[in-house]
Amino acid sequence: MKNSLETRLGVFVVLVAMAAVFIVETLGGLAPLHGGYRVRALFNTVQDLKVGNSVKMAGVEIGRVGKIALTGNKVEVTMKLHSDAVVKTDSKAVVKFTGLMGQNFVSIDFGSMDAARAVDGAVLATEEQPDLNAVMAKLDSAATGIQNLTKSFTPDTIDNLLGPLTDFVKQNSGHISGAISNIENISGQIASGQGTVGKLIYTDSLYNSALITVTNLQDTVTEVRQVVNGISDGKGTIGKLVTDETLYNATTASMTNLDQILRKVNQGQGTIGKLVNDQEFYKNAKLSLQKLDKMADGLEDQGPLTVIGIMANNLF
Repeated sequence: MKNSLETRLGVFVVLVAMAAVFIVETLGGLAPLHGGYRVRALFNTVQDLKVGNSVKMAGVEIGRVGKIALTGNKVEVTMKLHSDAVVKTDSKAVVKFTGLMGQNFVSIDFGSMDAARAVDGAVLATEEQPDLNAVMAKLDSAATGIQNLTKSFTPDTIDNLLGPLTDFVKQNSGHISGAISNIENISGQIASGQGTVGKLIYTDSLYNSALITVTNLQDTVTEVRQVVNGISDGKGTIGKLVTDETLYNATTASMTNLDQILRKVNQGQGTIGKLVNDQEFYKNAKLSLQKLDKMADGLEDQGPLTVIGIMANNLF
């Protein structure tokens, strides 16, 4: 009987010890026995985060929340991380939740590849998640606004909005019916191929004409392409003019000679240059024209012999 009582008592103690170890492990109390390091983060709100909640990276648990305390106007969260958890100095911590009724946890991102590893006591940057209560409050406010808006549409308000339109329809019902009837007649004629629009839609001649026009245009484009290719190849008169360097050189020489001639004329060289630039020649020509004009005036009423004498006198 004694042995049986001691055995039961021992089993009970073992079960209590195992339960205690399980509870402490769940709350993260044995983390110092496992080794590891601690990091801290400052939040504006932790959204019901509790000590013992998980700390995860990419959904994998890397530690537990060890302490939550108010520090000034911030909430300081101390996290106990496993020794093999690699957290970078630029990693960011965010308080998240697994569902609307789920448990909160701290999520830490990987950080950059070239950043240094965080050491014990390091302070991580944070990001704030939208407060679920604030989101629900905004949704409730929006729903209330929509409800109030629907209540504002009373029968009288709807009648005031649609009343003028209803009166307009009643006053012009005949015209509206006639317009609808005309539209039906026009659409029926078009559907039967009558009128210009109907013929354009249903007559094959328009399609054939357009096809012929497009075909001719394609042939024209082909011919133009052939002509351009022939010119590029130096065929024909235009092709030779475009591609023959001899013609280009001869034209260049001609333009050079013409430029030299024009320069000489402008400088008064040669017969043409003197004619163009010599003022004495201009004066002599003008004097001769004046003499001829006088001689013509004197010949109007004279005989042949007298005319000869006057001409000789005026000229010499």
